[in-house]
Amino acid sequence: MMEALKKRSETDPAFRWKINDLVPSDAEWETRMAEVSEDIKGISRHKAGFTRSAADMLACLREREEISREADTLYVYAVMRMHEDSAAPKSQGMADQAESMVVKLMSAISFIEPAILSLDEDVLYGYLGKESGLAVYKHYIEDLLRQKEHVLSPEMEELLANAREIGSAPDNIFTMLTDADMKFGKVHGEDGEEIELTHGRYGGLLESRSRDVRREAFETLYAAYAAHKNTLAASYSASVKKDVFFSKARKYDGAMESTLSRDNIPKDVYTSLIRTVNENLPHMHRYISLRKRALNLPELHMYDIYTPIVPDVDTACPFEQAKETVLKALSVMGADYTDTVRRAYADGWIDVYENEGKRSGAYSWGSYGCHPYILLNYDNKLDDMFTLAHELGHATHSYYTWNAQPYLYGDYSIFLAEVASTVNEALLTDYLRKTVTDKLMLKYLLNNFLEQFRTTLFRQTMFAEFEMLTHQMAEEGKPLTVESLSELYRGLNVKYYGDDIITDPQIDLEWSRIPHFYNAFYVFQYATGFSAATAFSKHILEHGEPAVNAYKEFLKSGSSDYPINVLRKAGVDMESPTPVREAMRLFAELVSEMERLV
Repeated sequence: MMEALKKRSETDPAFRWKINDLVPSDAEWETRMAEVSEDIKGISRHKAGFTRSAADMLACLREREEISREADTLYVYAVMRMHEDSAAPKSQGMADQAESMVVKLMSAISFIEPAILSLDEDVLYGYLGKESGLAVYKHYIEDLLRQKEHVLSPEMEELLANAREIGSAPDNIFTMLTDADMKFGKVHGEDGEEIELTHGRYGGLLESRSRDVRREAFETLYAAYAAHKNTLAASYSASVKKDVFFSKARKYDGAMESTLSRDNIPKDVYTSLIRTVNENLPHMHRYISLRKRALNLPELHMYDIYTPIVPDVDTACPFEQAKETVLKALSVMGADYTDTVRRAYADGWIDVYENEGKRSGAYSWGSYGCHPYILLNYDNKLDDMFTLAHELGHATHSYYTWNAQPYLYGDYSIFLAEVASTVNEALLTDYLRKTVTDKLMLKYLLNNFLEQFRTTLFRQTMFAEFEMLTHQMAEEGKPLTVESLSELYRGLNVKYYGDDIITDPQIDLEWSRIPHFYNAFYVFQYATGFSAATAFSKHILEHGEPAVNAYKEFLKSGSSDYPINVLRKAGVDMESPTPVREAMRLFAELVSEMERLV
């Protein structure tokens, strides 16, 4: 019988992250919060003479970095504490304090970029040539100049910075509702035992061999979302309208352009992805038809698309086994890479198991100057091993960047964020396909690889198309209601999945439970990242050390150049449709191979 979820205090510390590596205690966090609040107030003294000389500019920029770095650490600590148990009032309060502190910081430093842009470019480049300490800021300043027409007056920049806290409300409401307040009730497992349905358990239940288990989990989960559908529609609508408001305030031609411009990503990269995937939807429809035949079902439903199509395979994978397998799979990356993975295992980077109130899903996060962290909800399944490999990709990317770049460029853009994680998954898949001897397991792994394509390249592109269309609706003044959102989402499901599946009415509400929709135009980068990662992993496996070295330079680049350029330097050109087309070609080949096997 499946055990009830433990409270955080009841879990084994050996499987919890060492959050006190960030900040030693909550008491010290309070002390440092008070100190950084005073520092935030103090930076305003630079307003009068910030651009008076190269030395004054350098002093202000360095102080901004020191305060921002401390603020980052305190913010990450508070939010991660809340993610340990979203229902804990103290953690909620700390996260609220941290959010307010960041808003005050953004407001306090909002004068800096308008002041830089107020200078004549000859004077600005003269400062760069005169003061050696400013040399590191060259790319930063050139990027500011690129966006000059969208930077507002100091007063307007301060106003928008102060609006940040209000703008975060839809995401906060969604998180509190779905992670802390919503309960899904009880369902029956394969042995007939009654178990509590949670975010973390839902995925495993949809993989069940029992169709009754899958159906009950699916219907129970969506019944809970249906009970809150109007609240969730209002929350998502507010989030979209927030995106539209800020894009208009900054004089962009729409929310998509506003978001993509931050990383200098051409809109054509986004629309080309959707167009290329749409052109290849017949391959997806073939795969869905294959799934229906392999499962020997008269009707294929949406709750049938996650269960493995290869029968009688034991997918149990304890955490210790997953750690060792992932480490072996990544050995192709060299000793320095695998040493980093060993540190993640041994030094408290990972929070492993689900507990009551813990944030659902998985992520990697952290703050410059400390090690990265990984949040899991490990459920002892093969898929969870792939999640571990995925999040280790994020963590090693951060680790390499933080050790190679100054704080100014110590983060990588969202556009690059899913590349390293997906490379790890591709290398794990290749390792398993080469080392597993059981034929049924080999078929299972092939199915798993196909599922990565379906869930990452196809499904995330469907999400991206949904986001594009909902923002267009808002920009055109059309209402975003339960009915309009569900109708749009249903149409996309029909288009992407084809005629050989029953589009159950519950799936119309799937938009209401996707956290990434509150970070607009993020999810398309899972698909572009998957395509880039497919290209990288192919190079690494075919060419060895030279390709590994080029890839590690990518990991070390951070935000020191535009993401399109970072990828191009490492050998992948995402302005061309070629990486997506080649990934689609590989998917078609894998479907054909699976058809022959099944």
